[in-house]
Amino acid sequence: MAVTAIVGANWGDEGKGKMTDALAARSSFVVRYQGGSNAGHTIINDLGKFALRTLPSGVFHSNVTNIIGPGVALDVEVLLDELRELSARGVPSPKLLVSERAQIVLPVHRLFDGLEEERLGMRSFGSTKRGIAPFYADKYAKLGIQVSDLRDVSRLRDRLEQMLEPKNALLRHLYGQAPIQAGEWLTRLQEYAELLAPYVCDTTSVLHKAYRSGAAILLEGQLGALRDPDHGIYPYTTSSSTLAGFAPVGAGLPPYAITEVIAVTKAYSSCVGAGPFVTELQGDEAEELRRLGGDAGEYGVVTGRPRRVGWFDAVATRYGCRLQGATSVTLTNLDVLGYLDEIPVCVAYETEEGVVDRFPVTSQLISAKPVLRRLPGWKCGISRITRYEELPQAAREYVEWIEAEIGVPVTKVSVGPRREQVISREQ
Repeated sequence: MAVTAIVGANWGDEGKGKMTDALAARSSFVVRYQGGSNAGHTIINDLGKFALRTLPSGVFHSNVTNIIGPGVALDVEVLLDELRELSARGVPSPKLLVSERAQIVLPVHRLFDGLEEERLGMRSFGSTKRGIAPFYADKYAKLGIQVSDLRDVSRLRDRLEQMLEPKNALLRHLYGQAPIQAGEWLTRLQEYAELLAPYVCDTTSVLHKAYRSGAAILLEGQLGALRDPDHGIYPYTTSSSTLAGFAPVGAGLPPYAITEVIAVTKAYSSCVGAGPFVTELQGDEAEELRRLGGDAGEYGVVTGRPRRVGWFDAVATRYGCRLQGATSVTLTNLDVLGYLDEIPVCVAYETEEGVVDRFPVTSQLISAKPVLRRLPGWKCGISRITRYEELPQAAREYVEWIEAEIGVPVTKVSVGPRREQVISREQ
């Protein structure tokens, strides 16, 4: 297995957490390498349903060492809340390591996220207001606070004052808010240092040693290819790279380490947040698909917002798989479509330049219309099926049509929310 990246082929919300949880059973390490608490992974097991926002999805396996890598936007409060929740619900304390180089999401990041969304009004980007964009802005402006800074009070104060100087100018003159003093946070951040101390280490050295020994390592991505700031539906993207190419950077591994890239996509489309979404459904048609989608319907793990839903988009998924360098695809939520006589799928876009089968830039996507084809439905439940050959013929044809359209083998098919409801097509 060596090093495997599990990533999203679309807008996020594809079911990556479930697949990471399933594959973690035969892994030694699960690593979160980017993003923050702005998106979650849902996992269902014998202890119940869990929504993880910061913890890696291997925390339910005692054999797994879970790592929060240097590329993660670490919200310490969310991390500690998740650990407390696992303990309260009877989950054994997971093996967890936190990179000393990871940077901290601060209260001012969440404050600025909310203020800016409010200022933008109807022009907002659909932020979850978890502080992610302001965090990454500070990171790349070299104003961030690393985990290792928390234990050096003098350095921490200096870093905070440097960060707050431009922010206080914006608070006063742009947002009409009172300025913030560095001393207001020092006590809380020192408490963070004590609480994080049992987990903090040089995770890069740990992973390099594990890699050299041939240990099985899973790199768990957040969101999907279409939310990547360079290649996605900019500016309706997240603020860190969502691509497998960034996984070794954010985890701390050499670029040649990854041997397998599993792209996860749903059997239909869904997303949370703003931006162009060509196959989006409206009204009763959307509500029916949303209500049937997954264990508790299509609602955001972090926000609780209704997800936007639409038919499977072969144009977007083919593009996402190419960006991710997918070596295989896992198709989730196939069981949800069992209520349809016919299943519409998007095979091309109608744009101002004509009909195209490539994924265009955002300015062209906004006015694009889907070119739909209809495939036969199977009109029955499939959630109890455990072998691919036992699926209805129409369901198999749907899977194989997707495989042909995106040009990547579909090696696993999920027919329910639990880890055991995954059918393998691998020989």
